[in-house]
Amino acid sequence: MEEPSHFITICSDSLGDTAEAVVQAVLHQFQNQRVTIRRYGNVRHEDELRKLMEEAAKHQGFVAYTLVQPELREMIREESVRLDLRIVDIMGPMMQTFIDTFDDAPQARPGLLHQLDENYFRRIEAIEFTVACDDGRDLGAMLKADIVLLGMSRTSKTPLSIFLAHRGKKVVNYPIVPEIGPPHQLFSLPPNRLIGLTMDPEHMLKIRSERLKVLGLPVGSQYASLARITEEMEYAAVLFTKLGCPVIDITDKAIEETAGIIMGYI
Repeated sequence: MEEPSHFITICSDSLGDTAEAVVQAVLHQFQNQRVTIRRYGNVRHEDELRKLMEEAAKHQGFVAYTLVQPELREMIREESVRLDLRIVDIMGPMMQTFIDTFDDAPQARPGLLHQLDENYFRRIEAIEFTVACDDGRDLGAMLKADIVLLGMSRTSKTPLSIFLAHRGKKVVNYPIVPEIGPPHQLFSLPPNRLIGLTMDPEHMLKIRSERLKVLGLPVGSQYASLARITEEMEYAAVLFTKLGCPVIDITDKAIEETAGIIMGYI
């Protein structure tokens, strides 16, 4: 088996989610690269740090870290010099800029992002609400939702709903089907809480055809026909106009990008 050409170590005194998110964002800018990522979380002692740094040095990669404890931050710098190993401080520059700008001092306590505070429980509540309301299962919940996503089949309503729920938003997603009239609850909501999702018809055709293949169903069914898709999109466009809601074309958009647009509306 061919060895990976690049090796990246992630070191954190918490979970390491932040550092890995940054690393993954960077990797998307490089094509055809074989990369192995090894993540070390909850690093709280110097011997742990020394061991992982020595391991990283063997692979001749670099270390991306989020450490808030001063003694560990100092040690990782010392180890990088000793081992001739590049390191990337993900949080340090931001913390120092905050200190310099606002004349404040950090708490230097690991894991504050993941502590069980009010925001944490709000996110959990939002996730439970969103899962219970998936695919229009609870129409009455629309009135309690922060966001109602409207779209035809395969417009990424469910994954987008869950992503938004992790950001603390209660989401209901409702499938638009020409044969089923829209629920009256939609017309009771302010337009900025409603989001219409649409897509290029040819792109939708490919997605639906692939979906039928996965399910082992005939690809030539009406569900995956351009005529049916066009009919659904025309019906959805009329409904979106009646509701006066924002409409997002999600063709070739990542879930994160669409979510960012939605957060801008609300």
